[in-house]
Amino acid sequence: MSQRRKILVTSALPYANGPIHLGHLVEYIQTDIWVRFQKLRGHDCHYVCADDAHGTAIMLKAEQLGITAEEQIANVKADHEKDFAGFHIAFDNYGSTHSEENRQYSEMIYKRLQENGHIASRTITQAYDPEKELFLADRYIKGTCPKCKAEDQYGDNCEVCSATYSPTELINPKSAISGATPISKDSEHFFFKLPEFTDFLKDWTRSGTLQPEVANKLAEWLDAGLQEWDISRDAPYFGFEIPGQSGKYFYVWLDAPIGYMASFKNLCDRENLDWDEYWKADSEAELYHFIGKDIVNFHALFWPSMLHSAGYRKPTAVNVHGFLTVDGKKMSKSRGTFINAAAYLSHLDPEYLRYYFAAKLTASVDDLDLNLEDFVQRVNSDLVGKVVNIASRTAKFVQKAGGELSSDVADTELWQKFIDAEDNIAELYEQREYSKAMREIMALADAANEYIAAQAPWSLAKEEGNEQKVLDICSLGVNMFRALMRFLKPVLPATAEKAEIFLGETLSWEDKLNYRAGAINKFKPLMMRIESDKVAAMVEDSKQAAAEAMQAAATPAASGPLAEEPIAEEINFDDFAKVDLRVALIKQAEHVDGAKKLLKLTLDLGGETRQVFSGIKSAYAPEDLQGKLTVMVANLAPRKMKFGMSEGMVLAAGPGDKEIYLLEPHSGAKPGQRVM
Repeated sequence: MSQRRKILVTSALPYANGPIHLGHLVEYIQTDIWVRFQKLRGHDCHYVCADDAHGTAIMLKAEQLGITAEEQIANVKADHEKDFAGFHIAFDNYGSTHSEENRQYSEMIYKRLQENGHIASRTITQAYDPEKELFLADRYIKGTCPKCKAEDQYGDNCEVCSATYSPTELINPKSAISGATPISKDSEHFFFKLPEFTDFLKDWTRSGTLQPEVANKLAEWLDAGLQEWDISRDAPYFGFEIPGQSGKYFYVWLDAPIGYMASFKNLCDRENLDWDEYWKADSEAELYHFIGKDIVNFHALFWPSMLHSAGYRKPTAVNVHGFLTVDGKKMSKSRGTFINAAAYLSHLDPEYLRYYFAAKLTASVDDLDLNLEDFVQRVNSDLVGKVVNIASRTAKFVQKAGGELSSDVADTELWQKFIDAEDNIAELYEQREYSKAMREIMALADAANEYIAAQAPWSLAKEEGNEQKVLDICSLGVNMFRALMRFLKPVLPATAEKAEIFLGETLSWEDKLNYRAGAINKFKPLMMRIESDKVAAMVEDSKQAAAEAMQAAATPAASGPLAEEPIAEEINFDDFAKVDLRVALIKQAEHVDGAKKLLKLTLDLGGETRQVFSGIKSAYAPEDLQGKLTVMVANLAPRKMKFGMSEGMVLAAGPGDKEIYLLEPHSGAKPGQRVM
């Protein structure tokens, strides 16, 4: 093995607002394979990620669900971690951008940018929702396209005619949140002076850090001229408040990539690693980001410029991949091909998908297609019919001979092919050319199966005197299977683990491939064939889930008092009967010295007088209450307060402040009468 390397690897942070789907998994499987390969080579490789947990969308989703934003991101994070574990994605640390480490690094980097003169501020005019009382991003404004007149289009582009425009050009614009007509409102915003980094970026993007096609695309943007980047958002917003700027928050994409630093800091603190060794400007460690092509601008323009200004190292490489299509088309909920990780795992082995993606992934930015029919055929043919078949055809003969592999290589020329292939397969993994690596591995599997078929040990074993020859042939077969599982271990970690139990050893790439003699254990089936009906069931379940989600979305969301404060748990009549509600006459109402919210009420219950302190001062003047009837809880135990004894409770409705409404019986009710 070459010199031991120090490597830090990240995948893009999934947004904490929904489940992981197969499109996401292209990236995490690609990254996990690369990390597992580096670790098998003996390198110090650390893989970190985190949930991207800030932004307006998360705030609104939590509000819709009736929970706090913190509860929302905690629930989604638990689901994400479960899905990733289900697909054997082995993060060394999985954090959240809503962490104290991320707050500290975000504030520190912002202050450095500010000290270096790379932050500007100015007043801008934005669309504002007067009912929801928040500024609206373009995606939260809908209306009629000013070009083709298509209705229900977003505030920045039309999905029908592809026209681009500003939200102010929309016809009949509406807030997608409340339905209110947006108004224009001014606000001070803070900007990162990205244009000042143009020369730096022109050099950096051509330094070999990016794939050529990515660098070419960025060159178009650089030549067209960069704009200052708005890095602030106004309250209400779920995120980190900008130091010294009340009501102003870091835009989610400011602190999201800093989440890589924060997640790694969490790992460093836990495992006593040196954070600076990986992030200081002159670091000799390697830093790799794996991302999708839709977020290149953030990772290859904004992020390196921020790091450059703040005095930190830049990425060694930003590895960009394309999108996932299913059966040649965009993932579709109506066709059942928008498949969530959990839906897949309820029907199929995750290693089927890991292998299929590996067989399709290259180092380019091309899209990857999951053809469901090809998926079934390829997995069954390659993994079950070729690789696992080698062991199942030969292991039983070794067991019959005593369970010891022979040290004699039955075909040295064939075995040499496996030895010679190792370095090339390793280089293909290193360069992320997984599809080429899989082709080479399967070519070796074909050669192994052809050899075993030609030698036909099952026929030789029927004749006396062939025992050693059969053992030598089958020992080579097991060794070839052993080599193939070593090559496939980054892709199939769970199957490799079962193979290691059979082989009685741990497969590693730290040393050169060698031929092994000695004991093996009884072979047990390692992988089952994919049944087409399970794939069909997965698709059908996804269709049904999508239909249910659409129906739920079409049903008007609960709003108003019941949505804000749901009805309490059910009680029986005996529980209710314990509460004695009485009509009361307000004989006197007066202010309470030193109390901001309370009025002192003197209540006549028809011969008995009660004193009650009530928090209704914001809605009522004392003189407006005297002589009115209301309803009180008459058998509530007296409560000693700072201002005196309160001997009951009057009933009122409303959210509070000026919206408090005392209950008033109809005329004819008498003080002291029981409310039934």
